Amino acid sequence: MKIAHLITLLTITVVTIFASAQEKPTDYLSKKWKEVATKMPSQWYGSHEAQLIAENVLLAQKEIGGWEKNKSYHHKFNEKDQEHYLKDKSEIGATFDNDATITELRFLAKVFSHTKNESYKKAFEKGLNYIFNAQYENGGWPQFFPIRKGNVSYSAHITYNDNAMVNTMKFLKEIYLDNKEYASLQIQNDIKTKAQKAYNKGIECLLKTQIVVNGNPTVWCAQHDEITLAPANARSYELASFSGGESVGIVLLLMEVEKPSKEIIASINGAIKWFESHKIEGIKLERVTNAEGLNDRIVVKDKNASTLWARFYDLDTEKPYFCDRDGIKKNTFAEIGHNRRNGYSWFTNGPEKALKEYSEWKLSH
Repeated sequence: MKIAHLITLLTITVVTIFASAQEKPTDYLSKKWKEVATKMPSQWYGSHEAQLIAENVLLAQKEIGGWEKNKSYHHKFNEKDQEHYLKDKSEIGATFDNDATITELRFLAKVFSHTKNESYKKAFEKGLNYIFNAQYENGGWPQFFPIRKGNVSYSAHITYNDNAMVNTMKFLKEIYLDNKEYASLQIQNDIKTKAQKAYNKGIECLLKTQIVVNGNPTVWCAQHDEITLAPANARSYELASFSGGESVGIVLLLMEVEKPSKEIIASINGAIKWFESHKIEGIKLERVTNAEGLNDRIVVKDKNASTLWARFYDLDTEKPYFCDRDGIKKNTFAEIGHNRRNGYSWFTNGPEKALKEYSEWKLSH
């Protein structure tokens, strides 16, 4: 038995070494930035490559403390890139959209834990202060801070779209609960307290912005007016509505509250009831080649299809709507043009997760 056990161990070791040998130092370049920033093996964040990337992240950090979205910070910056980030440090563009800023902070914390490079810690602290400064007094966060104007002025709204505010609140919760990822930063207690207060204000904002119909809490819009807290428009095809998609992250966040108040419990119960009553069954999305020879998506009937929800429901009728860039609501998916049919997600199965989590949550509450 001992010999057999030894052979097994040797086999595992050889296979592991062989697998490691197949991994090239540059393999991370083929990955997406978020994956590189947060999901690499722990020891990798102490590597030379990780530190080179960290220097890019430092260079790209705005003076106000946040970062732009959709940037590949793990790719080498050429002279033009460097000039761009140096020149635009004071320009508006820092955001919480598409996981921006939170992703960069998580990455810096990982690299600092291995290198103890003080410049990474300072950048992290600056980014954390950016989160505090960006929060409205009512507890919400805008999509961009400082806010942008003109045809993107909707970025000032309290933004639940793409889980921007939910992700920010989850990060703050990790900070004040002493998540081990940030232990090496030795965050001071007063900062942890500040993070908890910001989180709690965020919870209050979620409760205040929940859409109430006939006295019953329902779900949320993807964005709410930062002053009136009412559901608000964003892009031309993202009109004020009940959100079947963005509301899911909010409900899941509320269910994580250890000792929920009566208001939080009522909020969760109301949202779940809304999800239950707004299911779409008997259809599925299918990819086809249309008459023009283009890839297209259509809705087909299928009694065995998984349950779906629309991304948006009309505030008056509570029925799903679909929309082109002209901002005119359509009742069916087929009525909108090819661009929006294929370039945007109009259906979601996200509420299924909330319903599953709820079945366990309600046993305790």
